[in-house]
Amino acid sequence: MPNLKNKVVLITGASSGFGEDAALLFAREGCKVVLAARRMDRLQDLAAKIQDAGGEAIAIPVDILNRADIENMIETTLDLYSHIDILFNNAGIGRTDWLENMSLERDIETLIRVNLIGLIQVTRIVLPHMLARRQGHIINMASVAGLISAPLISTYSASKAGARAFTDSLRREVAPLGIKVSGIYPGPASTEFGQHVGKNEAYASVRSIFNLRMTSEYVARRVVNVAKYPRRSLIIPWWFRILAALEATFPAFVDWVSYIFSKQKHEYK
Repeated sequence: MPNLKNKVVLITGASSGFGEDAALLFAREGCKVVLAARRMDRLQDLAAKIQDAGGEAIAIPVDILNRADIENMIETTLDLYSHIDILFNNAGIGRTDWLENMSLERDIETLIRVNLIGLIQVTRIVLPHMLARRQGHIINMASVAGLISAPLISTYSASKAGARAFTDSLRREVAPLGIKVSGIYPGPASTEFGQHVGKNEAYASVRSIFNLRMTSEYVARRVVNVAKYPRRSLIIPWWFRILAALEATFPAFVDWVSYIFSKQKHEYK
């Protein structure tokens, strides 16, 4: 059985949700966990929790929009451990609204910079160190929104579709060099993002149709499983694979369903 003991795992967006739960699970596997996010108080609490349970964790403050922060995060990790075995790119934000209501700076530019450019920047700086050792695993947190572009999440879907394309391209680029790259595509889950999108009545109404939200811990368990048994992609829950297949095979049908939704829900505007 694959063993993650003593693997060095760098997790961005580790202060809550998938990142926090994955950190706890990686630590239980015996990994040395590097926690990175903006909320240092929460990172320190999480690191203390891991250490109290006998694990090893350090907290590093990082704003994924700040290149100097990213470089410091990676340099600090390498100074301490000399290498990074697993990079879990989990930092991300979400926005839900009709496009014409979105702020260019907050809802569009910042979202793309965090969800896509930030992910690329972290990967670009970590990658040479993995290539030098000809081993490593990059796990990118995307979303089913990158596979199925629903109304009201246009910029979020764009960022996650970009993350998907980046993940697939990078995997094909570095596979011959010993580096593994995986994409995770979860559906609705109980996280801070889920609470945020719930504030939009129109989008909350369509989410209620799929009233089977996964727990954050469940998604994190699947991430750790991918670290143990690398695969190109993971769509969860399983039935979203059917919806993704419909999107790819019968886009006109998905357009029709989305048209009905948008027409009915404009009353919320």
